Amino acid sequence: MQNLWKYILVAVVLTFTIGCPEKVSSNKTGKPVKSDAGNDMVNYLKQQRLPAMDSVEPWKSEYGDGVVIYTKHYEIYTTLMEPLMLSQVPGFMESCYRGYNDQLPQSIETQTRFKMYLFADRQQWEKFTTVFTGPQAELYLKIKAGAYYLNGACVAYNIGRERTFSVLGHEGWHQFDSRNFNFRLPSWLDEGIAMLFEATVCKDGIFYFEPGKNGYRLATLKKALMEGKTIPLTELLGMNPGEAVMKDQTGDAISAFYGQAYGLVRFLREENYGKRLGDYHRMMLGGLRGDWPLSNEDKIIAADRNIPLTVGWNRFVGPKLFNYYIGDDLDKIEQEYIRFCRKIVYHVRFN
Repeated sequence: MQNLWKYILVAVVLTFTIGCPEKVSSNKTGKPVKSDAGNDMVNYLKQQRLPAMDSVEPWKSEYGDGVVIYTKHYEIYTTLMEPLMLSQVPGFMESCYRGYNDQLPQSIETQTRFKMYLFADRQQWEKFTTVFTGPQAELYLKIKAGAYYLNGACVAYNIGRERTFSVLGHEGWHQFDSRNFNFRLPSWLDEGIAMLFEATVCKDGIFYFEPGKNGYRLATLKKALMEGKTIPLTELLGMNPGEAVMKDQTGDAISAFYGQAYGLVRFLREENYGKRLGDYHRMMLGGLRGDWPLSNEDKIIAADRNIPLTVGWNRFVGPKLFNYYIGDDLDKIEQEYIRFCRKIVYHVRFN
């Protein structure tokens, strides 16, 4: 349940073959099927000669007719029929994959494509989610506008180009680290990294991630600083989104948690010309390989994603990793961290 709330809270805060093949029925999770639907979009996408797209074929499902796009690292099932936006999706996801790898000192290569579902509207998304999430559907349907990651798949619907790409980039990180990392990351690190992929610019079909232009996270961080509602570093390192919600029902605590986690990851990567970047990379590599300085019992918990991450475990492992890889003089580091946060939000203006 803790993991479930994590994905829900992320979303809440962010307020194809040519021809006439035979038809076959689809299953409830929308496997690719032969169909005569979607051929127009298939033809359009093929004509675009998109560098990131390997192939495309029609997809007919009970949620709506669409296409399935295959790239080197993703298979994207979609009922979205907006040509310009859809033609950018393959390049965006492959740019995400490269960006996710940039969090590591050395690139890794996945052996199986990641699965994503992108629906044209909320009605289709709700219908799919009701089946896909089963007994947990009621909670997932509380997501107001966004996406979630569950059972190996990212599931989203169109909420406008910029916001849709933002949630895909965010949830795509959770998908990437869930498959490739031997150990699960503590909440501050996992969410902090995911927010690095919420703001992008596109040039010649390639997307570049610019965390410094993430206006929403910068604004929430500045608000917390201005109102004196920042979460002390000792608390932030052991906190998860669910605790933040319980701490303050107004939403200020959850906004502060996400804004500060975003700022903390940027601090580790950028402050003083990246003086802590090597330590950050060592911490990430330890999670990837499964060799954090933990007891055998804690390593089992960190590695088994079927074991719910308790509040106590997150409180234990978050500070422990930070102290080991980054430093244990938290008072001094916090002073530097707050100065960095004030610097990056200096030019932020509230509407």
